[in-house]
Amino acid sequence: QPLPPTGRPMSGKITKINAGQSHGFIRDKEHREVFFHRSDTTFGTFNKLTVGDAVAFELIEDRFSGPRATHVRPDKGRR
Repeated sequence: QPLPPTGRPMSGKITKINAGQSHGFIRDKEHREVFFHRSDTTFGTFNKLTVGDAVAFELIEDRFSGPRATHVRPDKGRR
């Protein structure tokens, strides 16, 4: 199995959650909307996330689909 992609460490806040479609969006420090999927969160985290939550993640720059967050987890140091 290939290793999951890694990117540069970032932080931001959840702006949208679509639990029915298993994805959401994060606004990063550069004010961009960054997509993430349920599979990009740490185990059990997706169902606990709400709009406004501070999160830490790794940013992947994809030429075709745009920026994507991986390894999304709550950012305990930020509110």
